[in-house]
Amino acid sequence: MTTLSDAKAAEYMNDDLSSGVPSHARDDLERKLLRKLDLRMSIIIVLYALNFVDRANASSARLATFEQDLHLQGNQYATILSIVYVGYIFMQVPANMVLHWLEKPSILIPGSMVVWGLVSTLTGITKNYTGILLARFFLGFVEAPFYPGVLYLISGWYKRDELAVRTTLVTCGSVLASGFGAVFASGILTGMQGKLGQAAWRQETWLFYIEGSTTILVAICAFFILPDFPHNTKWLTPEERALAISRLAEDGTDELGKRTTLQGLRDAVCDWKVWWFSVALIIQFVALSFVIYFPTIVATLGYDTTNTLLLCAPPWVFSTIVAFVISRYSDKAQKRYVFLFASSALAGVGFIISICTMNTAARYTSVFLMAQISAAYMVIWGWINNIFAREPAKRAIAIALINGLSQTGNIIGAYVWPINWGPTYRYSYAICLVALAGSTTMFGVMYLHLKRVNERIGRDERNERNAKDINNLPDPVGFRYLV
Repeated sequence: MTTLSDAKAAEYMNDDLSSGVPSHARDDLERKLLRKLDLRMSIIIVLYALNFVDRANASSARLATFEQDLHLQGNQYATILSIVYVGYIFMQVPANMVLHWLEKPSILIPGSMVVWGLVSTLTGITKNYTGILLARFFLGFVEAPFYPGVLYLISGWYKRDELAVRTTLVTCGSVLASGFGAVFASGILTGMQGKLGQAAWRQETWLFYIEGSTTILVAICAFFILPDFPHNTKWLTPEERALAISRLAEDGTDELGKRTTLQGLRDAVCDWKVWWFSVALIIQFVALSFVIYFPTIVATLGYDTTNTLLLCAPPWVFSTIVAFVISRYSDKAQKRYVFLFASSALAGVGFIISICTMNTAARYTSVFLMAQISAAYMVIWGWINNIFAREPAKRAIAIALINGLSQTGNIIGAYVWPINWGPTYRYSYAICLVALAGSTTMFGVMYLHLKRVNERIGRDERNERNAKDINNLPDPVGFRYLV
C-alpha cells in the first residue's frame, strides 16, 4: 500500500508550488505549522514517561518487599526484567508494518497504550514467579508498537536537520521517568505500605494500580491529540498540508513513497546498514543495562529506600538538559557522530570512576556522568532516521527491525548485575565500559563509511560524464547523509 496516491501527491505539491506565496509568508506559515505540530507531539513526552515507568516499576518495587513476597530466587528477578523484551522484540516489525499500512498512529499508538496500562495494572495481583513472568511477557508484547511507531511518526513530519532535537524531545520522557518515576514510586512505597493489608508494591495498595491506571487515562487523551501523517491529518488546513508535504520533498524525504509494506520489508532486510546498526545497538543496550538497575546502583551509596529513590532523579534531570543541548547543536551543525562520541565518552568516565572507588561523593558523581549516555542514544535515533529517510515503507521496517533486534541487549544486560557482585559491581561496570567502547567503535565505522559515500556522491555530481548515473541514484542530487 502506498503512503499517498500519485494523483493526490501531485495535487498537494502543485497547490504549494504554484501558489506564488512570498518566501517570508511561507516562512511564517512553516513556523506556525511547526509550533502546532510540536505542541501536539509534546504529549509523547508523557506517553514515553509512562511507557518507561510501567516497564521499570519492578526495579523500584525491588527496594521494598517485591522479591520476598513473590519468593524469587537466584536469577529469577533478572529473568522478570528481561522477559519483557522477548515480546517486545517479536512484535515491533509486525506493528510498524501495520502502522505503515493503516496510516493511523493516532489510533495504533494510544490503543497499544491502553492495553499495556491494563496489563501493568493487573500485574499487581500476581502471587508467584510464574504469574509475574507471564504478566511481564505480555507487557512487552503490547508495548512493542509504541517506540518504533513514535519514531516513524516524527520522521514523517520533520526534516532531517530537525530530527535529533525532536527525537530528544519525545524520548526525554523516559529519561525523566528514570528519575521521577523513582520519586513517584518512593511516595507510593512509603505512604501506602500496609494499607488494605498488603505490601505497597501490590495492586491493592497502589504501585501498579496507580501507574497503570494513569497510563490508561493519558492514552485516552492521546487519541484526540496525536497527529497521523501530513496527507491524512484532519486538523491541518490545505495550505499547511501542502507545505508539510513539500518541505519534506525538498529535504529529500519521499513521504509520498510508492513502495508497499512488503517491499519495504524486503528493502530493509537487504540493507546491511540495518543489521550493522542492530548489532551496534545490541552492544549499546548492554552498556545501558545500568538504567534498569539504577535504584539498585544508587542504593550502594548507603541511604534508606526513600532517600535512595529521591537521589535517582537529579542525574536524569541533568542528563535531559545536556541531551537537549547536544541534540540541538547536532541538528544545527548537521553532524551526528561527534556528538554521539562526546556523550559516550562522558558515560565511559563515569563507569571508570565507579570501577575505581566506593567513595560516596565520587560514586554519585559517576552516575551523573553515566546518565549522559542518554544523549548518545537520542542522537543515534536521529541519525538512523536520517539514513533511512527516503522511502517511508523501508524506514518504517528499518526502525522497527533495528529497535526490535537491539532489545536483545536488554535481555543480556538484565544478567550483568547479579546481586553477589554488589555492592561494588565492578565487574558490571567493566562489562558496560567494554560494551560502550564496542558500540561507539561500530558507529565510528558507519560514520567513516557514510563520509566516503558522501564524497563519492560529490565527485559524481561534479563529473559530467556520470550525470546519467546521478539521475539513477536512489537519492536526489544534492542529497548527503548526515554524519
